[in-house]
Amino acid sequence: MENKQRGWRTFLARKQVEISFKRYFIDAMGAMAFGLFASLLIGTIFKTIADQTGWGFLAEAAAFCSAAAGPAMAVAIGFALHAPSLVLFCLCAVGAAANSLGGPLGTLFAAVVSTELGKLVSKETRVDILFTPTVTILSGCAIAVLLGPGINALMNACGALVMRATELEPFGMGILVSVIVGIVLTLPISSAALCAALGLTGLAGGAATAGCCAQMVGFAVMSFRENGWGGVAAQGLGTSMLQMGNIMRNPRIWLPPTLASAITGPIATCIFRMENGIAVASGMGTCGLVGPIGVMSAPSFGSPMSWLGLALVCFVLPALLTPLIAWPMRKAGWIKDGDCKLEL
Repeated sequence: MENKQRGWRTFLARKQVEISFKRYFIDAMGAMAFGLFASLLIGTIFKTIADQTGWGFLAEAAAFCSAAAGPAMAVAIGFALHAPSLVLFCLCAVGAAANSLGGPLGTLFAAVVSTELGKLVSKETRVDILFTPTVTILSGCAIAVLLGPGINALMNACGALVMRATELEPFGMGILVSVIVGIVLTLPISSAALCAALGLTGLAGGAATAGCCAQMVGFAVMSFRENGWGGVAAQGLGTSMLQMGNIMRNPRIWLPPTLASAITGPIATCIFRMENGIAVASGMGTCGLVGPIGVMSAPSFGSPMSWLGLALVCFVLPALLTPLIAWPMRKAGWIKDGDCKLEL
């Protein structure tokens, strides 16, 4: 029995299969965020520029980027898990299936399972060119099909929670919607899809925008000492999901931007009456500046007060509040230098 266990451990080591929390929930999740940035999020930035300039080629490029989101995330995960080349190529099909059925979260689970199974069988048979793609693709698609309904149920539960929050008076609604949608933005699930499905516009859309901006701008500024201007661009115009790997290492780093969102949400709803006129933009934050553009599209926007609210809620307050909240946490040793470092 001991020999069998030793042989199995040797086999796993030879295949570079490391079953650990770090490998699957830090390395893989961090890589997935970069895959998302290199496809959907950079495409969003392209689309924003195209909408403002009328440059048709950039709009076409944006559509191609968005379509490649699933494969890009899956390949990034496979790369982080040291997948052999054939397995890595097969993950394009896995990512396309998983993203369509379960979004980024479904892609994460499907890509991890299919990569590890593909690595185990890679170069173990004489028909490797057939066997490895079959195992990799079918296992990934099976995971996507199995988990898809559960992930959709999770999205529905988040949606129900947000809709309950929208029934509260503006102060309570501002806090809850801002915090919940902001958290969803940073998690590997789609806040934009959630807001679009709920038709989250008006004051509730403004609160959602505040929460998303607090996460993105907050993390960008809080991690400036580790990531510099590249981190500001990647998180402030891209996604705070890039920090998910670091959040899994030290969840306390998530507190400052989340608490900041609990402050900016009610400021948006009660003081500036900030609205968002585009549901999907409510869940985008400062990614490609889509969230602020959605605010500017609202019928109520245009007064000097609304411009001031946009600047304060979406940019200035998150940039000030998040590092201010993080400061005593750094002093107490809850957040240490390097905790927010990204491999840019």
